[in-house]
Parts: sequence; C-alpha cells; structure tokens
Amino acid sequence: MSRLQHRGWRRGLVALAVMILLTVMVVVQRLTDEPEIALLIGEPWEDMRQRSSASISPAIPGRVSFNVPYSDARLRFIDPQYGFVTPMARFLTVIYNEELINSVRMSPQIEPLLLDDTLRVVLDLQDQWRRAGWVPIRVEEDPPFADTPKWRAQLRDVNKGGTSYWHAGTQYQVMLVVNRFKDYRHPTEERYLIKLSLATPWTKP
Repeated sequence: MSRLQHRGWRRGLVALAVMILLTVMVVVQRLTDEPEIALLIGEPWEDMRQRSSASISPAIPGRVSFNVPYSDARLRFIDPQYGFVTPMARFLTVIYNEELINSVRMSPQIEPLLLDDTLRVVLDLQDQWRRAGWVPIRVEEDPPFADTPKWRAQLRDVNKGGTSYWHAGTQYQVMLVVNRFKDYRHPTEERYLIKLSLATPWTKP
C-alpha cells in the first residue's frame, strides 16, 4: 500500500469514527432527555413530529382533529422570541387543521399537585412569559397568579379557582387556569389541577 493510499485509508477511518460518535451522541441525548413535543403554532404537523423526541401519530390529511403523545411529555414552544417550556405533562393534546398545528390544550403536571407545588409551576410559567415579552391581559378581572394570602384563599375555594390570560404581541395567546381537584388517591390533601391553552389570539386585550 502506498503512502498516499495509507493516508486516505486513515482519513476514511477517522471520518467513520466521527460519524459513529455523533450518532451515538444523538441517541444518548434522546434517551437521557425528557420526552418533549417541540412545536410552533401554524407549522406543518410533520415538522413537529420530526423535531420532537416524544412520539405522536401522523395527522390525517384534510381533517380537523388532534393527537396526544404516546408517553408523558413536556411542551417546548420554540418561537424564537416567545418560546417557553412546561414541566412534564400526562395530558397534552395537539390540535391540527389541514395538517397545520392549530392549538394546544394541556395540563403541565403528571398528577394533581399540592398548592405550593402548583404555585411553583404557575409562577415559573408566568416568569418565562414575562421574560419573553408576553403581556398579561384582562388584568382587572383576571390578574396574573401570585403567591399571596389572597390568591391562596381564592384557589382553596372550590367555587373560585383562578384564570390568567397572556398575549404575545398579536401572534399568540395563552390561558392558564387553576382549580381545586378531588384526588381520590390523596383524600385528605388539597390537590390542584393546572390547565394551559395555547393558540393564536381568541380574545381582545
């Protein structure tokens, strides 16, 4: 084997080793990360499927429908300005129309939470929105959640709960709702359910 052939053979081995290493890194990353649905409102369904590490069924052409991931998953909203990430969710529904993502309905939790944990999740989401430029709307009727005695008393009231609305410019809207939830697995504890809706704006500021 000539020196030139030997060098080419070595370069080929190095390139193959690099390709194998990169493939292994991607596989390990997918196995170690929490499954997630990563999406944009209005994008093609298949773009979301290929990007997400959580498995979800294909869209049915020409239909208005929805799918849910095959496993618990967090939502990663990937808008470059208004993006945010939720905790892992057991209930996460992605709605589509003509194979384009229309909206998301989810509960960003694995099980009903205690009040302290509920407020931690809700306040973290609101902090992400504020930092990304989302603005709370309808604040006189539905102010943002806060960890105050007044808010805690309102959330503990089974007939009240709370709702907060946020706009991202004229592009997106989220609605965040918290209510008491009777969890039969924890009958002596106050548990709470969080609901989050994401879509293009459906209410005025």
